[in-house]
Amino acid sequence: MRHDSGGNNLAEIIEYMNPADLEYQEWCSVGMALKFEGFPVTVWDQWSRRDSKRYHAGECERKWESFQGAATPVTGGTIVQIAMEHGWVPEYGHELDWDDTISVDRDSLVVVDKDWIEGKEIGEPEGWDPVKELTTYIETLFGPNDFVGYVTKVNERDGQKKPSRGCCDRTAQKLLEALEKCKGKDVGNAVGDYDPEAGAWICFNPLDGKARKDENVTDYRYSLVESDDVELEKQNAIIHELELPVACLVHSGNKSLHAIVKVEAGNYGEYRKRVDYLYKVCEKNGLKVDRNNKNPARLSRMPGVIRNGRKQFLVDTNIGKTSWDEWYEWIESVNDDLPEPEGLADVWDNLPMLDPCLIDGVLRMGHKMLISGASKAGKSFLQIELCIAIAEGRPWLDWKCAQGRVLYVNLELNRASCLHRFKDVYEALGWAPENLRNIDIWNLRGKSVPMDKLAPKLIRRAAKKNYTAVIIDPIYKVITGDENSADQMANFCNQFDKVCTELGCAVIYCHHHSKGSQGNKRSMDRASGSGVFARDPDALLDLIQLEATDALIAQEENKAICATCKDYLDAQRIAWNDDLSQDDLLSSRQMLAYCGSKLDRGRMDELNRQIRGAKERVKRVTAWRIEGTLREFPKFDPVNVWFDYPVHRLDQTGCLGDVQPEDEKPVWQKKKKTPEMRKKEKDAGLWMAFEANDMEGTGQVKLSDLSEHMGVSVNTVKKYVDESKEFKRENGMVSKVSKDKSDT
Repeated sequence: MRHDSGGNNLAEIIEYMNPADLEYQEWCSVGMALKFEGFPVTVWDQWSRRDSKRYHAGECERKWESFQGAATPVTGGTIVQIAMEHGWVPEYGHELDWDDTISVDRDSLVVVDKDWIEGKEIGEPEGWDPVKELTTYIETLFGPNDFVGYVTKVNERDGQKKPSRGCCDRTAQKLLEALEKCKGKDVGNAVGDYDPEAGAWICFNPLDGKARKDENVTDYRYSLVESDDVELEKQNAIIHELELPVACLVHSGNKSLHAIVKVEAGNYGEYRKRVDYLYKVCEKNGLKVDRNNKNPARLSRMPGVIRNGRKQFLVDTNIGKTSWDEWYEWIESVNDDLPEPEGLADVWDNLPMLDPCLIDGVLRMGHKMLISGASKAGKSFLQIELCIAIAEGRPWLDWKCAQGRVLYVNLELNRASCLHRFKDVYEALGWAPENLRNIDIWNLRGKSVPMDKLAPKLIRRAAKKNYTAVIIDPIYKVITGDENSADQMANFCNQFDKVCTELGCAVIYCHHHSKGSQGNKRSMDRASGSGVFARDPDALLDLIQLEATDALIAQEENKAICATCKDYLDAQRIAWNDDLSQDDLLSSRQMLAYCGSKLDRGRMDELNRQIRGAKERVKRVTAWRIEGTLREFPKFDPVNVWFDYPVHRLDQTGCLGDVQPEDEKPVWQKKKKTPEMRKKEKDAGLWMAFEANDMEGTGQVKLSDLSEHMGVSVNTVKKYVDESKEFKRENGMVSKVSKDKSDT
């Protein structure tokens, strides 16, 4: 027999609840959860017997057999949730299990201690004036031109007297004039004779004068709060303690109060949300609400009439908070965990220490950083480079990093690809892996959950690891809500604050650019979705691609040829120092001529193969500019880098300094892409995707993997391969064309 996470037996928890208080679907959910958790049907049946009105022998067994399971089963957690909504408080203080969730919400919305609330006495009015009662009610709730719906006639159904259709074609002004003519007598002279055994009813929201249905409501001002399960005096006390914005509080003439609560909704959708919230608050504070009263055209008890020998009367008007907004803000703030304001004078001479830098001039420990950029910018590689730089205590691009432990949360790559990628980056950087123990990788591809669920799980696993940084890649996998909604994204970004606060570490994450041109935008306006993304983090680093000119590419090819020649001469142990000047070392023509004079035909052929490989690498390299928006530090000058798969390298020569993003150029300067340029881009993208997916070095990659990596269809990849001289395809696989080339 299973138990809930707080050490409480589920069979004991359901005993706290009265099945008569539950809606039908809640009752079914309890049964489903008990079956899923391995309990026998007798536990559900025995508990259900407490609802004497609705219990039918054999019904539990029949329903039990229909519970066949589902893709998302109803578990014991549902019982815990229902019980908590009905006032049950779990036992706290137990040791957390690995999969327990951390919650600080158990007292949320609770204002009243229902175990200690004292009843507030209600006295029948002395010198009762029925006309004044109804007049005050109408004047409080309605404007002169509002149509008011009311019912004084009844229909007999199943031995009970139920309200008839009633009247809805009279305005409040007409009713008030009719009441004034009654001169203190029975209100029946104004609204019609009523049945003194059944009483009379009135609709608390204005209508259109045609009928009394939800679609006839013209203004969603009020909702009805009624509870039959709590004694009258306690109902009165809870309503006052909750400071509900009650316009009219009416004694029903029986065992309940009718609170006409201001909800002031702009439309039906907002009305439903506010009423759900209102009922939730009431129930959490011990006032079991009749949920049949949710609809806006609902009838309430009319004050100023007799019901079975007892008065229906006004207890009070305009009590509690003055409006819905004021009450809502008060409820939300009653039990918050926010710190109290502090006086600046008290700390002026003893200011707290600033958090030390994690990335010099960019990010402090315990703060947040967003890396945004277009596709193919290598954002994931950039984050892996940062992860390694922190672990090894080495510079990241142009910035020094403090050494520490890092958790890399991998949401996108499979485990093998991710691990190979780390090794590839280490080797491309030329760094010895001396501090691998400083890097932990949490592989969650296919297992990720929304950030509000992931954050507590992450905090629990990282609590004692002393991480200096947590890197989450990428965040689109864990976004909660609509990324274009400011309030939903503010709540999403708050999850990063929780991780920072609980773990005392920096949180670094990446996001993609919005669609369309980016060059004419500020760096903080390029990230996709709500502006909250760019304005929430303490540091934003944005990558935008630079359009490398033909001259610049030729210059890079010249440098690559010179470097290849020099490295080959060194490998052949040919002493060139006395023969070549600094100018010679920077000229591919001079270097090739020198190599031709020193190398025989076989070695020259080998050098030419390496040079062709170097030139191919240059064709695949892309240029990028990193701009920053910082909260804690002065703005830095843009940093220009080459993305030379799989790492980013600083532009040491400054040749990219004057290059503008394509979209920033005047129209007359923009260069129309030729077919050759487009083919070059396709070839570069194909090479990058192939090398990224050929982790095992087999020289073969699936067409489907290339399609997924490049973000194009399989047929498009086939077209690229068929047009390329470097690759071929067969049986759904792509491989390099067998040529006498060095492995690039």
